[in-house]
Amino acid sequence: MRKLVLFAIFTLVCTLCLFAQQTPDPTGIITSHYATPRNSFVAGAIPKADLDRILHAGVRAPSARNLQPWHFTVVQNLNLARKMVSDTVEGNVLIVISAEGDGKTNNVQILDCALATQSINLAALAMGYGARIYTAPMDSLNKNLKGELGLPRGHSAVALVRVGKVAQGTDAVSAPSSRKAADTMITWK
Repeated sequence: MRKLVLFAIFTLVCTLCLFAQQTPDPTGIITSHYATPRNSFVAGAIPKADLDRILHAGVRAPSARNLQPWHFTVVQNLNLARKMVSDTVEGNVLIVISAEGDGKTNNVQILDCALATQSINLAALAMGYGARIYTAPMDSLNKNLKGELGLPRGHSAVALVRVGKVAQGTDAVSAPSSRKAADTMITWK
């Protein structure tokens, strides 16, 4: 497990380095930012080349035994997107990350999807887009929208990432929520 965690951290840092040309301090995304405030998203299409780059970060995420169990469903249809995140605006994209299983007890697949989710989120933020991870709508989505989303047979949604443009002059990210002191969570030997 320790090797997997170290590999995940290494991969995330490498992913951020891919975007270093556009972000002067890509590691600052991890240490000083959290997510885009919900009310900061504005209408505006995201170029397909940028979406491809964001999705590629998810595709390249680490996974146990390199099984890459995830599937990404890109939702650009506003009506369908609003069934999952009600305040979605025109041009926002929802990326649904799914894997085989029920989305609750398929632990290894859930962990792998979490790594892909974080990679997608960080890539979008590093490119200057707003990004926000959602997990709360998964029960409803899995119960009511699997067919409409066209999730692969046997898959359940694990998370989704909302990506979109943000209002001019608005930072794409907010400050991190309060965190426990590092010395209460880290042991040195």
